[in-house]
Amino acid sequence: MSAILSTRTPQQALAALLERENPARLLTVGACDLPAISAFSATHADCRICRADITGLPAEVAAQRFDLAIVADCLEHLPKRSALELIAGIRNLNAHRLTVMVDLQACDWNEADFYALAMQASERFQREQQTLHLFTYDLHDYKQVPDWLNAKFWANPQNFGKYWW
Repeated sequence: MSAILSTRTPQQALAALLERENPARLLTVGACDLPAISAFSATHADCRICRADITGLPAEVAAQRFDLAIVADCLEHLPKRSALELIAGIRNLNAHRLTVMVDLQACDWNEADFYALAMQASERFQREQQTLHLFTYDLHDYKQVPDWLNAKFWANPQNFGKYWW
């Protein structure tokens, strides 16, 4: 399922995401600085922003945890395996929420690759011949709680949620 074509620009979408999430710690990975992130940092002096280029995360950054990570203008410049390791590493070790903006035509990724990383297609942006895709991951809602996981289906309903083995 492809994301809907957005009426916003990519920078407007990132600015709205940053205002909604209001991260205290932000990680950005990409070949260049994005105007939306620069504007956010100018108005939110209390936000700690760490920037990394496409070569990967420096050791001091890789050892930290962030509220939000934004990867943009990055996957198009990396081999797929390196990009996959970067995205999966950030998702698993460094960030509660992850946003990736990518031009799928400029790299050898497809939408299914992002779905395999538990990411959701959020928006698509069209400008002339270029289409940018915005994929998101949120640790807190990437999987819905199954309806069978409750006291009704527990062997001893009176003990549901009391004991942990």
